[in-house]
Amino acid sequence: MRPGAVRPTARPSAPDPLGPLLDLPGVREAADAARAGIDRLLGHKVLRRESAGVSSESALRGARASAALEGVDVPLGELRAGEVTDPVVQGALRVSAGLGSMVETWPRAPGQVLARLHVLAAADLADPSALGRPAPHAGPRLSGLFALITATTTVPAIVVAALVHGELAALAPFGMADGVVARAAGRLTVISRGLDPKAVSVPEVGFAELGRGAYDDALRGYASGTEAGVAGWLVHCCLATEHGAREGLAICESLLRG
Repeated sequence: MRPGAVRPTARPSAPDPLGPLLDLPGVREAADAARAGIDRLLGHKVLRRESAGVSSESALRGARASAALEGVDVPLGELRAGEVTDPVVQGALRVSAGLGSMVETWPRAPGQVLARLHVLAAADLADPSALGRPAPHAGPRLSGLFALITATTTVPAIVVAALVHGELAALAPFGMADGVVARAAGRLTVISRGLDPKAVSVPEVGFAELGRGAYDDALRGYASGTEAGVAGWLVHCCLATEHGAREGLAICESLLRG
């Protein structure tokens, strides 16, 4: 089996409701390309001995990129030196640092993890009483999302992650730090479903490289619910994942050079 090719083991007895997404324009090809990019990354020789170091650097770069997508772009050197106190950046750092402890719980109790993600992301931004508490309007749609996260599907992990990311970003259930939470939930889905089990790719950097405007446009397309809009978002997420895999390879190469 190729690196990163682990997928849910059980096949649904009924037709997979997500299956038709792969027939949307460009989605199947983009998902295959994203998986190939991750597989190339997971085959890098540095990961045989330095996967923890790559994962740690990936988390740092991911936090920086996620904050940049929220409009707070800071130099990586300053972030590495601990010189940045901005609350958005600090929230993104806490989220990235905490993801490893949530991987096993995410597929079983996504509501619990989502609340924890918001506590970490918005601790310095929101009223303490609002932390981890979705707004009432979000309830029904979140229930559907949780069913998606806990269900078995034959659809590639990157497509499921894109749906999770898109739903949370479009719904904005907390009203504060929702983007950081959505991107973290997408990354958790990629990790827990076996596409990037070592958490060494940096999808947030991929989104940032494609541009905040393109990200916002693709998300609006998804929120519109049209076939073209949903397809555009899924393809955008796959492309960002390809870019994120290349960022992971760059981290590997930098460690290889010492």
